[in-house]
Amino acid sequence: MTIIEETFRALRERKEAALIAYVTAGDPSLEYTPRIADALIEGGADIVELGIPFSDPIADGKTIQAAAVRALNAGTTPPLVLKIAERIKNKHGVPIIVLTYYNILYNCGLEGFLGLAKKSGVDGVVVPDLPFEEAEDYRKVAGEVGIETVFLAAPSTTKERLLEIMRYTSGFLYLVSLFGVTGERSSLPDSAIRLVREFSAYTKGVIPLAVGFGISRPEQIRELTAAGADGVIVGSAFVRVIEQNCASFAGATDKLTRMTRRFKMATCQGNKPD
Repeated sequence: MTIIEETFRALRERKEAALIAYVTAGDPSLEYTPRIADALIEGGADIVELGIPFSDPIADGKTIQAAAVRALNAGTTPPLVLKIAERIKNKHGVPIIVLTYYNILYNCGLEGFLGLAKKSGVDGVVVPDLPFEEAEDYRKVAGEVGIETVFLAAPSTTKERLLEIMRYTSGFLYLVSLFGVTGERSSLPDSAIRLVREFSAYTKGVIPLAVGFGISRPEQIRELTAAGADGVIVGSAFVRVIEQNCASFAGATDKLTRMTRRFKMATCQGNKPD
């Protein structure tokens, strides 16, 4: 059993959902990202997701796009992100996921990138612009080195396609809760809750279902976990705190820890017993 599988299993036994906390690595600087991870983990994040900054992040809204610009301006590169992942893993031992676009994998070389990622303590990789139909080489290399390949499903995904994606994803299935890009939403549409109920009927007992995009409030987390989500992915809300505290970073870690604690508490309340 991999560390991601074990994390979801242990949380399920405690009637909790996983809180997956995303931040853009290198934002606002390379030295701060490990401290940000410390704050998130102290607040209760179960899994840390590090975004590798990219110049054309097609899945991301303006908050994370701006974070990518700051990180690139700070000199962040894929190898440096993996060094950060290694520091976090060595200190905390929590599951680490990296989100990157395929252009970065292609330019670095699959074997080189995934091999270094594994040595750096990365447990899984999310590639938003890589459909499973075109991922045979990627999955082969990732399987050889022991890295989970997390694929995405969307509101437009049909039942037939969902079942196919479930055959290829590992670690968990990343469900995009709504159409559009990442970003905070004051409320989630009813369609997002219905989507979780519908998809969880197929994923239950097969692969954990983690939901992302638009999640920025504890009540949204409670709604999604009550509907059947095994995990929630929160990103823009954390990145916004980082952006607002770039000039005076001392207060950011406290704010991040308090926010994470509120989100984590919400994962413990909305779950229904098996």
